[in-house]
Amino acid sequence: MSENDTSKPSRRAFLSGAATVGAGAIASSVAQAQTADPLITQPQEWAQGFGDGVDAAPYGLPSQYEGDVIRRNVEWLTADQISSINFTPIHALDGTITPQGCAFERHHSGAIDLSKSDYRLMINGLVDTPLVFTYEDLKRFPRENHVYFCECAANTGMEWAGAQLNGAQFTHGMIHNMEYTGVPLRLLLEEAGYDVAGKWVFVEGADASSNGRSIPMDKALDDVLVAFKANGEALRKEHGYPVRLVVPGWEGNMWVKWIRRIEVTNFPVESREETSKYTDTLENGVSRKWTWVMDAKSVVTSPSPQTPIKHGKGPLVITGLAWSGNGAIKRVDVSKDGGKTWEAARLAKPGEKMALTRFYLDTDWDGSEMLLQSRAMDETGYVQPTKTQLREVRGLNSIYHNNCIQTWWVRSNGEAENVEVS
Repeated sequence: MSENDTSKPSRRAFLSGAATVGAGAIASSVAQAQTADPLITQPQEWAQGFGDGVDAAPYGLPSQYEGDVIRRNVEWLTADQISSINFTPIHALDGTITPQGCAFERHHSGAIDLSKSDYRLMINGLVDTPLVFTYEDLKRFPRENHVYFCECAANTGMEWAGAQLNGAQFTHGMIHNMEYTGVPLRLLLEEAGYDVAGKWVFVEGADASSNGRSIPMDKALDDVLVAFKANGEALRKEHGYPVRLVVPGWEGNMWVKWIRRIEVTNFPVESREETSKYTDTLENGVSRKWTWVMDAKSVVTSPSPQTPIKHGKGPLVITGLAWSGNGAIKRVDVSKDGGKTWEAARLAKPGEKMALTRFYLDTDWDGSEMLLQSRAMDETGYVQPTKTQLREVRGLNSIYHNNCIQTWWVRSNGEAENVEVS
């Protein structure tokens, strides 16, 4: 197909294509059905007795058959578990909402136990009245609900020098997308009477690392939330229970967990996490800072190394995720030949600002090798770059903010591998 060809198989064509697969997977399944499948014709164990009672699991857990849908880490990536990261199994999920139980987590000094009754949040600095809020105090303020993605700045960072980690979970899994409930930070700053001359806020957490970060006042007053719920329930311990900061579209390190203090200042504090860390080192050795926004990015989650094609030739659903810290995703294109030609994917629903968007390409696979790629475009017109384009600007010294186009080499047997194309 040409780069501008946006056609996709109609439902009629899709079904007729499935019916003419011949000796492929679908036809063989029909043949098996004609020989009397015992799972259909014979009484099964699960239908001959009682199942579990309603109080068997007071808090519902995934089916035992979904035991592989878990967070995973890379042992050599960080020095210690208390200052480490694990990855969301994005290859095994569909839709866009990430269950809290498998949403990636990043710690700088370990996940702490902090009860609601012991929780306090201070607002001080350039304010009329320094205030301390309890958890119950926060609940009295008008609250909002928003779906946002949280992406670690180091997501895909190991790929700068070449294809390394073999799986979408490991290359792109430092991300989650949840519905957050909380109080706009703006309301708390207004309650304290912030000085309009204050151009920054400095936020820090209650854990040993404190993870202090400076945020421009314009952003703080815009869409930042002081959140205490995710996906309708209390935050998990590893996600900052009982209260965390949500900074839509900006790098996850700024989403301070167990947030305990917000100071209004005239200047950025220049903390460790915004000077020696979370800065982008260029080819000439100079590091640029204040690169907070996570630019438009996408990845095919299936087929991919952890989700190979198992059904053989015929109808195939290619799917993945796209997102942008600059606004809503407007379009995603998919290439099967390493970027030579592109087809417009189908968005599951219109893109939402600073939230994951699911895309699908319903196609017919003839068993040929593919070099699968996806390319996202957001509402600003920004188009996701290739790795070559990024390297021309950034070189090979970077760690953070790698939003390059990802390539999966899908072999004729359906298995996939992380590769790089030039």
